[in-house]
Amino acid sequence: MENETTDRGARRMYEKMTGYARERDGLKSCVRFVTGLSALALLTFLPYADVSAQGAEELPGLAYDHSMELSYAERFSADYYEGGYALLAIEDGGRYLVVPEGKEAPEGLTEDITVLQKPLDTMYLVATSAMDYFAALDGIGSLRLSGTQEDGWYIPEAKEAMENGELLYAGKYSAPDYERIVSEGCDLAIESTMIYHTPEVQEMLEDFGIPVLVERSSYEPHPLGRAEWIKLYAVLLGKEELAEQLFAEQTEKLEEVLDGEKTGKTVAFFYISSNGYVNVRKTNDYVAKMIDLAGGEYVFRDLGDEENALSTVNMQMEDFYAGAKDADVLIYNSTIDGQIASLDELLEKSALLADFRAVQEGNVWCTTQNLFQKTTGLADMIVDIHAVLNGGEPEDMTYLYPLK
Repeated sequence: MENETTDRGARRMYEKMTGYARERDGLKSCVRFVTGLSALALLTFLPYADVSAQGAEELPGLAYDHSMELSYAERFSADYYEGGYALLAIEDGGRYLVVPEGKEAPEGLTEDITVLQKPLDTMYLVATSAMDYFAALDGIGSLRLSGTQEDGWYIPEAKEAMENGELLYAGKYSAPDYERIVSEGCDLAIESTMIYHTPEVQEMLEDFGIPVLVERSSYEPHPLGRAEWIKLYAVLLGKEELAEQLFAEQTEKLEEVLDGEKTGKTVAFFYISSNGYVNVRKTNDYVAKMIDLAGGEYVFRDLGDEENALSTVNMQMEDFYAGAKDADVLIYNSTIDGQIASLDELLEKSALLADFRAVQEGNVWCTTQNLFQKTTGLADMIVDIHAVLNGGEPEDMTYLYPLK
C-alpha cells in the first residue's frame, strides 16, 4: 500500500510538471515572460518603499498585539497578533502570516498574504546569505534542502549537516530538483533575488504548494540593518529572544568603534575578474558604509546610481587606477574568486597595482572567503577595518589578513 501511494504521488507530480511545461507553450509562455520581465524591471528601477514606516494591518479574526522593534533594518517589518500569529512584510518581496503550530490561518485574508504554517522544519534554503542566521539561531535542523552544494558552504554547521545527510542538495535557484523538493515535504523555499531572473521557477514551486520567501537583507542601506535580519528568521523559528540577544552582542562590539574619531584615511574595496575588469562597490553600498563606520572614507565618493539595485560596478583597470591609486588602504575581496596568499599573487592579476600608494606602503589586505556568508559577523568586519585604519594587529582580526 505504501509503495502504491508513493507511485500515485510520483505520477501526480510528473503529470503536473509535464502539464505545466505544455501550458507554457505559445501565447501563455509569452505572457509569463513579459510578466517576469515586468516584475524584474519594477524591482530594479522603482524607488524603495520603507516597510518599517507602514502601520500594522488589521487582519480578519486577529487582534493586533505589538510590532517588532527594529533599530537599523528598513526592508522588513514584523507585527504580532494575539495567539502567537506574526505578519512579516518584506519590501518588494511579499507578506507572510506565520501561523502557530496547532492553529489555523483566519479566513478572509487578502490574496497577497502567504500563509506559513508552523512548524517550519523542512525548508529549502537557496539564499546563501541566510544560512548564517540559521546557524546562529541553532536552526539548521529546520532546513532540509540546500541550493548550494557541500563544497560551496563556508558555514561549518551547514557543511557538517550536508556531510551527515541531514541537509540535502536540491539544485540551484534556476534548476531546482522538484522531485526531491516535493518528496521531502518542503514547507518553505527561501530564495535570493536571483529568482526574479527565473520567475517560472517560483511559479512552479508555488504550484506545488510551496511558499517562496525572497531574502533581501543585502538591500539594507546600513550594515547593521543587514545583521538585524536575524530577527526575521527568528520569527520563523520561534527564537525571537535569542535573536535579540545575538543582535545586541553585535551592536555592543561597535560601541567603542562608533565613538572613535574619523581617521581621514581612504579605502578601496575590490576584486579583479577573470576578464580583467575591476569590480568595486557603489558609494551607497553597505560595504562602503562599513568603511565609514570604521572611521575611514570609501575612495569612490560618487560611484553608481539609483537606477538599479546592483551593489557593484565593473570598471576598466585604468579607471580604477585613476580613482584608487592614492588610496591609503586596499582591501581585496576574495569571496568571488578565492583567497590570495601574497602581494605577488595580487600583482599577477595586474602589474599596474605596483604603482598604488597602499602597495608601496605595505597596506594591502585580503578578506577571508567566508565573509559574505557570515552575515552575523558584519560588526566584526567593521571592527577589523577600524583596526586596519588604526594600526591594529592582524592576529586580532577575524575577516582580514595582510598581503605581504
